[in-house]
Amino acid sequence: MYADQDDVTNLRGLIEQANRAVIFTGAGISTESGIPDFRSPGGLWTKYKPIEFRDFMASEEMRRESWRRKFGMDRTMSTAEPNRGHRAVERLVRTGKVSSVITQNVDGLHQASGVPDEQVIELHGNSTYAKCLGCGQRHELEGIKARFLADETMPVCDACGSEYVKTATISFGQAMPEDEMARAQAETLACDLFIAIGSSLVVYPAAGFPIMAKKNDAGMVILNREPTDLDPYADLVINGEIGPTLGDAVGVN
Repeated sequence: MYADQDDVTNLRGLIEQANRAVIFTGAGISTESGIPDFRSPGGLWTKYKPIEFRDFMASEEMRRESWRRKFGMDRTMSTAEPNRGHRAVERLVRTGKVSSVITQNVDGLHQASGVPDEQVIELHGNSTYAKCLGCGQRHELEGIKARFLADETMPVCDACGSEYVKTATISFGQAMPEDEMARAQAETLACDLFIAIGSSLVVYPAAGFPIMAKKNDAGMVILNREPTDLDPYADLVINGEIGPTLGDAVGVN
């Protein structure tokens, strides 16, 4: 479903008028790169019950199952590339129109498109590497994957010896990252235009940022294929394909 050209024109106008915009992205921007949506009907969470953080910590078998799922999904995740929507966001960041990208996604595609890491605020972490829950040491996935696929050898932190190494994502029941939440709030309160893209806006506290921006007198745009509960508060709502809509508005092929 393609957006009405009047909507594209209105979006372009709001972006041009903004001095400091913030972009907030959800799964919808990445589904156009072939990454499945977890929450929607037919999504991964309708097929597999999410592993709770407490279960990951309590059970070696749950930790093993989490790695099975991770590397099973990697065939899709590792081949995904930024699409037109990601490229349009990168253009807005590069030209200084957008100060930061707040994202619920864990795929790293904003960074892959060229957005500097320090301008991406990942509320739910990142699945392209792992972290030790004991000491915080970063672990690249290549070695973990080779050993696990050979005989399901579980990763152990080479810095502190902890067995609690997991992808650097936020699991169900795991505390939201305080630093990232604080940065996201600061960016939201500093912007004059908040553009929510590809999010159903139902997962809190992240979904509270658009209303926070609106209450602080920023303009608010929602671009999503389906309506959201926050549509009545927005200055502009566009229901359509994200890549073509953003690409046309920003002038990116």
